[in-house]
Amino acid sequence: MDGVNDPAEHTDGPFGRPLFDSPEARALSRVGVVDVGSNSVRLVVFDGAARSPAYFFNEKIMCGLGAGLAVTGRLNPEGRKRALDALRRFSLLAEGMGTGPLTAVATAAVREAEDGEAFRAEVLRETGIRLFVIDGPEEARLSAQGVLLGWPGAYGLVCDMGGGSMELAEINGGRVGRRVTSPLGPLKLRDIKGGKKARRAHIRATLDQLRADLGEQKNRLFLVGGSWRAFARIDMARRGYPLHVLHEYRMSAADVRATIKHIEKHGTDALRAQSGVSLARIALVPYAAEVLREVVRTFRPHDIAISSYGIREGLLYEQMPQPLRDRDPLIEACRFAEAKDARLPGFGRVLYNFILPIFKSVGEERLRIVKAACLLHDVSWRAHPDYRAEDCFDNATRANLGGLNHSERVWLGLALLYRYSNKREGTRFEALAGLISERERFEAEVLGKALRFAAMLWLKDDAHMGELRWYPKRKVLELRLSPETAPLFGEVAQTRFAALCSALGARADIRMPAQRM
Repeated sequence: MDGVNDPAEHTDGPFGRPLFDSPEARALSRVGVVDVGSNSVRLVVFDGAARSPAYFFNEKIMCGLGAGLAVTGRLNPEGRKRALDALRRFSLLAEGMGTGPLTAVATAAVREAEDGEAFRAEVLRETGIRLFVIDGPEEARLSAQGVLLGWPGAYGLVCDMGGGSMELAEINGGRVGRRVTSPLGPLKLRDIKGGKKARRAHIRATLDQLRADLGEQKNRLFLVGGSWRAFARIDMARRGYPLHVLHEYRMSAADVRATIKHIEKHGTDALRAQSGVSLARIALVPYAAEVLREVVRTFRPHDIAISSYGIREGLLYEQMPQPLRDRDPLIEACRFAEAKDARLPGFGRVLYNFILPIFKSVGEERLRIVKAACLLHDVSWRAHPDYRAEDCFDNATRANLGGLNHSERVWLGLALLYRYSNKREGTRFEALAGLISERERFEAEVLGKALRFAAMLWLKDDAHMGELRWYPKRKVLELRLSPETAPLFGEVAQTRFAALCSALGARADIRMPAQRM
């Protein structure tokens, strides 16, 4: 992708026609999904760029439907009442938000309880919500599709722990492969007699069978579900990790072992105070930790990643035609943000083509982030000028963006910070500086200062801004202004171009358009 004016960029590339302008994408613009699990009941309403989930509404009620199920064979009576109350509320909220019929699924507790069918009938009668019960393999497939929503082309093993079961699914090249289910949910493990020793024997025997069914799975392990997210919060607190974003949070096997010891050493109150995990969730974390220890021991993944996307996002993915699934979730989310919030939607593509020569030697993965920065460079213009730089940084590092690991989030945030500020000292970046290298900080500064300068040549979304030519061996940055932009190259623009050259350690070569006779 070395060309400045790549024709593909104007047709089917990430700066072509926005995904959400198509009728099929608009049909997904507001989708309501209900997940009735063994431990929690949740409503999520997705809105915005169809390929990248924007959470218009997200509410969870900890009901404990599956508590005691292994002993009684029936849904927990108190949990059943709480779940029905939650579903009544969700039905009314969805009607007010215009989602259309809710897509509602129930997992282990409802499918296994002897009164599960009666509960479904009561839900339909009282709320109008048609609750579909899915089996373990289907639950595994939907959870894996949720992971694929955020990681297109991902490969590895998806491990989804609910309250009453744990599912495993392999993904490879963007496809879901073999799937298995197990009774390794913390609500069931809590009811096993014989204490920790009996639980460990049960967990190991179950995982040995799962490994026999799945075979070798030494790639990445994707963890899906509230118990895993709670474990990750505790790991973050133990490590003093500075970026409190769970999606794409990475752990090693050594991290997992250290955090399990940390959980065993500290009581529930101390763990809650450290991590902010709710009381209902923290009570199940020790059981989840016992399972995770054996999952890592059994499959020996090369790394472990937390996915905030799971079955609910998998249901959204299910409704997408393949052309939508194939799009880049990061670029689509940024494209949507530009169309919604930028002063001149479409100018991000112009900026990208203009500054691309400076970045022609970076790889495709980094170019994705350059594109994202160009699309997001003006979405925070409403913020107060004194806070605009940090607002951009926060937007990139904390927003719900798929297709970004944590170091890429910080890199993108730093570039956008430099878009509005010449320095990073005293900003929130300082706390996150250790997540990227010095070389990456330099690249982000160059990108930010390139955006800061190029934004001064603001015309329209199809303007010809002129041309940048970068000669790294000679350390010369050549600026060839077009007749349209030459009058815009005033004092402030000249100062910003000088700052860009200084960041590159380059000599400026400015070429004005020829004067007409």
